[in-house]
Amino acid sequence: MTRVLVVDDEPQMLRALRVTLAARKFDVMVAEDGTRALERAAEWPPDLVILDLGLPDMDGVDVIAGMRGWMQAPIIVLSGRTTSNDKVMALDAGADDYVTKPFAMDELLARMRAVLRRKGKDSDQARVVIGDYSIDLGTHRVRPTDPDDVSDDVRLTPTEWRVLEVLVKNSGRLVTQRQLLAEVWGPAYTKETGYLRLYLAQLRRKLEREPSRPKHLLTEPGIGYRFVE
Repeated sequence: MTRVLVVDDEPQMLRALRVTLAARKFDVMVAEDGTRALERAAEWPPDLVILDLGLPDMDGVDVIAGMRGWMQAPIIVLSGRTTSNDKVMALDAGADDYVTKPFAMDELLARMRAVLRRKGKDSDQARVVIGDYSIDLGTHRVRPTDPDDVSDDVRLTPTEWRVLEVLVKNSGRLVTQRQLLAEVWGPAYTKETGYLRLYLAQLRRKLEREPSRPKHLLTEPGIGYRFVE
């Protein structure tokens, strides 16, 4: 049974999430503040953490940073904070996704499934489908999925491959602009957001069926990018 640690200082929210998740066969533990969250995560290692940022004893970003010092379980932030800066800080601290309150339970459950799939995936040999193409990160090949299509492989530049690889290996997760720039170009380039617009546009032209309406290589305006299978 998948273990989920829910951290929120609102008793009604804790109760609602505990009942809803338990009904869907999750094993649920709750914590009302950051200190208890860190203690319970250590005593009862979760498979997934759902975390509010506005906790009474410490900021949720500090809880994320504390957990990331030793724990690899996915963390989904569930918060009433809606500014881009709050989202970027949480994601840069190590959160895997960010859902704003009020939220639809179906959306939260879908985000939970996405990060849990990512956790269980062997991303070193990831093979994914984007539009009409199969992407094999192990062999660096992009081939048509239709066996009757005799077209040549799609050619990607080394930088396009690197951008695509970071997004695919974080499938379903929102990758911040800063993180993507640092991983592809290095820490000195974390403000060069124009690079990302250029290379994402190139990848969409080569891989998406409708580059102007992408379904797989998505932009979260002002925050970052997300790959969706």
